[in-house]
Amino acid sequence: MDAIAEAPPVIRLHPEDGVVIARRVLPPGTPVAPNVTARARIPAGHKVATRGHAPGEAIRRYGQIIGFATESIAPGEWVHTQNCAMGDFSRDYAFGVDARPTAPAEVPAHFLGYRRADGRVATRNSIGIITSVNCSAHVADLIARHFARDPFGDRPDPLAGFAHVDEVVALTHKSGCGMTEGEPLRVLRRTLAGFARHPNFSHVIAIGLGCEVNQLGGLLEEQRLAGRLRTLNIQESGGTRKTVEAGIEFVKGVLAEADAARREAVPTSELCVALQCGGSDGYSGISANVALGFASDLVVRNGGTVILSESPETYGAEHLLTRRAVSREVGERLVDIMKWWEDYTAREGAEMNANPSPGNKAGGLTTILEKSLGAMAKAGTTNLVDVVRYAEPVTAKGFVFMDTPGYDPVGATGQVAGGANLMCFTTGRGSVFGMKPAPSLKLATNSAMFAQMEEDMDINCGTVLDGTETVEECGERIFQHMLRVASGERTKSEALGFGDAEFAPWVLGATM
Repeated sequence: MDAIAEAPPVIRLHPEDGVVIARRVLPPGTPVAPNVTARARIPAGHKVATRGHAPGEAIRRYGQIIGFATESIAPGEWVHTQNCAMGDFSRDYAFGVDARPTAPAEVPAHFLGYRRADGRVATRNSIGIITSVNCSAHVADLIARHFARDPFGDRPDPLAGFAHVDEVVALTHKSGCGMTEGEPLRVLRRTLAGFARHPNFSHVIAIGLGCEVNQLGGLLEEQRLAGRLRTLNIQESGGTRKTVEAGIEFVKGVLAEADAARREAVPTSELCVALQCGGSDGYSGISANVALGFASDLVVRNGGTVILSESPETYGAEHLLTRRAVSREVGERLVDIMKWWEDYTAREGAEMNANPSPGNKAGGLTTILEKSLGAMAKAGTTNLVDVVRYAEPVTAKGFVFMDTPGYDPVGATGQVAGGANLMCFTTGRGSVFGMKPAPSLKLATNSAMFAQMEEDMDINCGTVLDGTETVEECGERIFQHMLRVASGERTKSEALGFGDAEFAPWVLGATM
């Protein structure tokens, strides 16, 4: 009999909870609490009531409100969208009351990274091609394709003579023109500049068309990128073929210089980890997110940085983060972000509870409150030291929150633009993902999905559910895997070539 079959059929997360989580599919009659049995079939990862709830009564998971009963719920009933919904409730932000000094690691950890001339540290050594506008995307792709490695190894390696260059990456997008100036253009330029400056790129070339709103000259001036990157305009260069040829010659001209870089031992304080989740399920806040949170604490204890984002997927749990804020100002910046999202969704005729997705709900998540409480576990327990806007440079050490949408590619793009040189991505349903030039580790929440998609998943956190590993043991394993990947070990998504198509700057404002 396997370990998960031997473990108790349900998981209780907090003494005050009125629900427990099904560890596996529960047939009717399965004991779920003293003198309480399941009244119907409960899907794996879903909630079952351990006591009765009256209409309008708060339903708790993690000891926190995740929704309110829309009808009478009897003990043993399945609790989901048919009888649980969002509702308003007051939050006590209690700025900073839980902030505590973070104990440094007794034995500091190290990894092998590339130390750049400006002192920053890279985990990869690639050459980047960024685009000012969608109209130059194909040209950028053609340049990168000339140097592309075959992820399945069926073709000769075009970079065979440059063993210390990881790849040539083209990052294209659908914006840059037909847009309003002001904040939409500033956000796009800030994002592009973050990638242009990213330490994981040794050299960068920017490709423009020539007549777009996002002029390359304006990008260089506004973001102070002059001298940092080479630029080419298709119209000035004489068209597609000539621009592609010039771009290829640029890459060929810098390959030897890029290849001269060598890894050296650097402290883990140089690690900046983006925390993401996608395709979440009812186990995310029990296994992978919690274990990643333990690993995040280890990064911070070693002087490094972790970036939590996805503002709509923090909504309803932000009061737990403001309590850890190092100052009232930092906490209030997070509250202001949540108010902006409330106004934004109302303006667009949407609501915050439009997230979770259908896949999230099929996996057992009922409301955005429940999803947020599980998602924020990725950031561990250390103090919230800073709150930044989308794609802003992250300069603080410790746990930082960045305002981003919940959509994974857009959120991850902002985090890497902010300087993340490694990404950890948890998933319960089986998201496939990468975000070049930062390597992306995929963490599975349950063993069944890990076995089904092992070629895409790096780490199985379902061991926590199976009872074969504690959260702390799994978190330590994640941390050690982070260090190996930061030192050059390839992730599953890198082996499959993921990471350039996922580049997706946040599009704001009207499309004209």
